[in-house]
Amino acid sequence: MSVREPALDPYVPHRGSSAYTVDHYDLDLEYKVASNRLDGAATLELRLLEDTDVVELDLVRLRVEHVTVERQRAPYKHSGGRVRVRLGRVRRAGTRLTLAVRYSGRPAPAMGTWGDVGWEELTDGSLCANQPDGAPTWFPCNDHPSHRATFRITVTTEADYAVVTNGELEHVARKGSTRVWRFGRTDPMCTYLAAVHVGRYEPLVLASSRVPQVAHAPRAQHHAVAADLVRHDQLMRTFEDLFGPYPFTSYRLVVTADPLEIPLEAQGMSVFGAQHLDGTGSWDRLVAHELAHQWFGNSVSVARWSDIWLNEGFACYAEWLWSEASGGPTADRLAREAHARLAALPQDLVVGDPGPENMFDDRLYKRGALTLHALRTVLGDDAFFDAVREWTRSHRHASASTADLRALVGHDALLDAWLLDPALPALP
Repeated sequence: MSVREPALDPYVPHRGSSAYTVDHYDLDLEYKVASNRLDGAATLELRLLEDTDVVELDLVRLRVEHVTVERQRAPYKHSGGRVRVRLGRVRRAGTRLTLAVRYSGRPAPAMGTWGDVGWEELTDGSLCANQPDGAPTWFPCNDHPSHRATFRITVTTEADYAVVTNGELEHVARKGSTRVWRFGRTDPMCTYLAAVHVGRYEPLVLASSRVPQVAHAPRAQHHAVAADLVRHDQLMRTFEDLFGPYPFTSYRLVVTADPLEIPLEAQGMSVFGAQHLDGTGSWDRLVAHELAHQWFGNSVSVARWSDIWLNEGFACYAEWLWSEASGGPTADRLAREAHARLAALPQDLVVGDPGPENMFDDRLYKRGALTLHALRTVLGDDAFFDAVREWTRSHRHASASTADLRALVGHDALLDAWLLDPALPALP
């Protein structure tokens, strides 16, 4: 029973467990910005999927102080980014357990194939950039996109700082020199979509329509942020028309005081660097890209990383759709320009299974979008967007695969050419 189980996913063989799933995480965190010190209490409501006497959690760098199972101290071993908790006896598949971990330390990104991912210090605050395997840098978890759970997150930090995380803010209370931020239960989500952002942020309401939209940015940046996001509610309405109802309660954009290499999405929120929303409108396409991920990647997630084109292809195609809807170049023009650029690059990427090294290759983003444009051209607009809305409806808050898309739209020969053949097909 104690033998290490096979990897859930060959792209991330060092993460995840198939022996159990977590139904709910309750995270109570205390974070000190100046010292980058994190003290955490994580309570996991889990369900065993097979008979086992061991539960393995992912937790990187941080130190475990103690573990309990059903409120009783449990022996554990923590090494190699895995916490092996012994259950004392074999528990049967279907058993539900409450497992609690107290832990602490100085969180830092995990370094690997995709660079630094996870909890990251800023000049004056912190952020989380988890995709694909950074969640264990700040909480113990079963870290794999095929596992979804609800979350409740509470963060205590210095009173000068604000906290933005998943879930709706329920309460903020002063406690000495700190403030305690309590957030409500989220919709089910993958661990990599959980995020905590800490900074000197003040809210800027963008829209209070059916979907509330709020930017959280340093006060000095509000004017520039407001200028760049003046059409954000129009963007939201456009995507709802094309993709179906927005899948969460609200949407929050965090804008850091620091420049960031790229924007990043989490469930119900996205984070942008200072240079991305600087008042010039230069990165409008990235604002659209990150919002689109709320449908494609967050509500509908991939069960395995080899299907990541479904996340990034849809989000990239959404950039082109927004350009057309907002008076810019049409999606067809942008698709044909992207096709011409790709034709001049090496033809050695299999979009439907790119390998871990190429998961975030820009060619995958563009060719994934071109796959969708080819489908749209063949199906026609009405049938294509009906299929997209059915995709987001039928897989809402669930995992989906390329096989699921094939079952929905057919056209296997077209999908084979775009997803399985390295050679770039001609656009229809």
